[in-house]
Amino acid sequence: MNWKKITKTMAVALGITTLVTSSLGAIQPGKVEAADNNKTIRLATSPGPYSDLFEKGVAPILKKEGYTVKTQSFSDLNHADQAMSEGSADLNVEQHTAWINNFNKQRHANFVGLTAIPTVPMGIYPGSSSSLKNIKNGAKVAIPNDPSNRSRAYQLLQQAGLIKLSSEGATITQKDVRQNKHHLQFVEMNSSQIPRSIKDVNYAVLPGSISYGAKIPLKKALVKEKLQKQYLLQATVNKKDANKPWAKAVKKAYQSQEFRQYLQKHNNDGYWYDPNK
Repeated sequence: MNWKKITKTMAVALGITTLVTSSLGAIQPGKVEAADNNKTIRLATSPGPYSDLFEKGVAPILKKEGYTVKTQSFSDLNHADQAMSEGSADLNVEQHTAWINNFNKQRHANFVGLTAIPTVPMGIYPGSSSSLKNIKNGAKVAIPNDPSNRSRAYQLLQQAGLIKLSSEGATITQKDVRQNKHHLQFVEMNSSQIPRSIKDVNYAVLPGSISYGAKIPLKKALVKEKLQKQYLLQATVNKKDANKPWAKAVKKAYQSQEFRQYLQKHNNDGYWYDPNK
């Protein structure tokens, strides 16, 4: 008996078996099913009311559908969006369409909105001046410095009759202010810093998420914006995920009667504008 030949034959057979097993491992039915039926949603959050509303009003509905929400907290929306763009997060609920478009353009991302969601309007709030009557010449107004909310702020100042703009596009700057009868001075800064500096200016324009987080009641706003479509908050995902079951479940939950009832119960201060009612 030629043991060397038998041993060599067994080694070849074992190698073939290992190769086949390894190849099949990449397409095992169980693994494909787990990937196709992902029940974990990774939520990227930054400080503000929208993620709180999702976790308290939407996540319980998703849980009934068998989903688990895992929250990842970031210091600001840019970092949350970066995580989504890199694929380490699935969902964000803190940005409006104008922000999405700007982020996609600047960062070469591919975000889309699943559905408009409840939004807290931007407002003009008192700083060292308590009224818009008898405005001081040269009064200082703090406004957000990110492109989308800066444009929104100037449009709100126009809505209030304080300035007139030569443009109403998505990238309005001080150069677009063509009439400024009170010679207002615009102090552009990171929106999260505005509440801390509010007494250093006469007035402050605050996005809803910032006023909410700073516990500044919306009823204190001297002027509240009339929300335009591009400034409604969106449940936001990467485009490649928009038609996945979990994304459809998020959209359905936001538009459900159960969520609407939750919102009505928790909107005593009138913060929330509901685009789905």
